[in-house]
Amino acid sequence: MPRVKRAVHAQKKRRKVLEEAKGYWGLKSTNYKYAKEQVEHSLAYAYRDRKNKKRTFRRLWIMRINAGARAHGLSYNQFIAGLKAANVELDRKVLADLAVSDPAEFGKLAAQAKSALG
Repeated sequence: MPRVKRAVHAQKKRRKVLEEAKGYWGLKSTNYKYAKEQVEHSLAYAYRDRKNKKRTFRRLWIMRINAGARAHGLSYNQFIAGLKAANVELDRKVLADLAVSDPAEFGKLAAQAKSALG
């Protein structure tokens, strides 16, 4: 079997990991063994937190909608149920933005939800 010289590929692989580890504290940024471990953890955290970010924003939107709905005499779930009954198809992101930036328009939606509830 022919001899395989791995120096070029191995250095390239290590350089890639160390580039990704730039800015880490201590040996995690300079030592390949520790950098590799931290980069793997960091990628796992990044994947996890992309999911958590969506969760966190949804919670924020729900809080804002709830505050806006209570200003018009409805609870959050009554407001959402009323919008569904009135066939208003706006997502929570848009509703939260309306509650913050355009309370008058949000009030119209709240009145629409109230009337649909009965």
